[in-house]
Amino acid sequence: MAEELEFILSQYPRHQRDKLLPILNEVQQAFGYISEASIAAIGQYLGLPTSKIYGVATFYDNFRFSSKGKFHLRLCRGTSCHIAVKTKLQETIEKTLAVRPGELSRDGLFSLELAPCMGACGLGPVLSVNEEYYTQLTIESFLKLADNLKSFSN
Repeated sequence: MAEELEFILSQYPRHQRDKLLPILNEVQQAFGYISEASIAAIGQYLGLPTSKIYGVATFYDNFRFSSKGKFHLRLCRGTSCHIAVKTKLQETIEKTLAVRPGELSRDGLFSLELAPCMGACGLGPVLSVNEEYYTQLTIESFLKLADNLKSFSN
């Protein structure tokens, strides 16, 4: 990991702070997420405090700080999706898959991310699993999907 990170950084001039976003994008693309070690190395390379890098990275919802599971779920939390589901879909997902937003399940199979809006407002609630979209989701349809995903993991 350190070698690959060094290679990514070497593609950018030292201490050019305007290169922070492209570097963060490349690091996430290479490793799947941005680790604390990566943030520290980027800060040292660009001459920025790690708090500044973390502040920029947390501002954008496309950056992750933990690895993704075999099945990465994104649940839309936009207004339309939130209103459309009168049940406790997020709680059901968390309980059924033993994962919380921003985390990886203990078995490494599932990661969950909450998206502010996925742009399918008329089809909500929306959930994506590894970029495959499931619309008009109900607790019952999610439970069937969860059983299906668990069967693929064996």
